[in-house]
Amino acid sequence: MSANTRSMEVIASAMRDAAREAGEIASPFFRRGEKTTARIWSKAGGSPVTEADVGVDAFLKIRLSSLLPEAAWLSEETVDNPVRLEHRLVWIVDPIDGTRAFLNGHEDWSISIALLVDGEPHLGIVYAPALDALYEGRAGGGASLNADAIAVSPAGALRGARVAGPQPLVDTLTRSVGVMELLPKIPSLALRVVRIAAGEVDVGLVSSNARDWDIAAADLILREAGGTLSDQAGARPVYNRDDPVHGELLASSNSLHPSLIEAMTGRARRTQAV
Repeated sequence: MSANTRSMEVIASAMRDAAREAGEIASPFFRRGEKTTARIWSKAGGSPVTEADVGVDAFLKIRLSSLLPEAAWLSEETVDNPVRLEHRLVWIVDPIDGTRAFLNGHEDWSISIALLVDGEPHLGIVYAPALDALYEGRAGGGASLNADAIAVSPAGALRGARVAGPQPLVDTLTRSVGVMELLPKIPSLALRVVRIAAGEVDVGLVSSNARDWDIAAADLILREAGGTLSDQAGARPVYNRDDPVHGELLASSNSLHPSLIEAMTGRARRTQAV
């Protein structure tokens, strides 16, 4: 059944159920404040993967593919199939975003699911099982946290704003802006972005090499909450390319974004309309 004939509400409801069930698969391996009980391997490049990542990925691929059989698939833990480049509908999934947090007992890990339609995220869910926090966005339909509407912070200036991200980028920003409230790094990139959507963080900074699965769902949620995720030229991420890798990214409310770009680049730039 296609996305054109099945309402987005029905698909969104099924996505929420799938995300929560995926959390139930991963959670028995998570030990708050302690090392995971899951088996751990190293992928090419040295990044870790656990049996929880693999189990969640397999579950979501079966569940979401049965929901929309015509949709292609892109996931961190599945071998990429370039056939996705020819599809209007694409599932983009990170079974566990923040695997290192998960395996070390840190609560800030999440499950990220986005549905792309013609290259744009139309539905997005970021679910943090250890916190029972389910963030959701729908193109043109707003953003929510556990079904309650959310919006970005009304902060009107970068000075004194709450910022989270990798230390080198935070240092660049603070040298330009001055005093800011430096928050602990949020291990899950998706959670870093959606916490801006919920007004808990004002500015999020992202190092190079984020993948589509890290940001697609969170990007939509932030956009629907009144925020922007862009590169340092103000361009929004482009999804479902041959190489789904992104450069450094900046996230904030729409009102702060031009100042954020100027502070990070040393010159004013105009952001794309959102």
